[in-house]
Amino acid sequence: MREHTIASRAATTAHLRITGWRDTVVRRVAAKADRGQTSVEYLGIIAVVVLIVAAILGTNIGTTIYDAITAQIAKVAK
Repeated sequence: MREHTIASRAATTAHLRITGWRDTVVRRVAAKADRGQTSVEYLGIIAVVVLIVAAILGTNIGTTIYDAITAQIAKVAK
């Protein structure tokens, strides 16, 4: 009976240590995943802004917007 108790305690101790280790690893991986995701999100936002600026510079939209703003300023200034 004593051998069964020792084996049971050893198994319980091992289980607790493995569970604690697993929880620690999961928390660390989750924390790193959040940081990486944030970087990817910022990169996506920058890419969208670059595409918008390229579209404005590559077409007459920029000139049209500038002319419209200038015309509205001229109206207010009168």
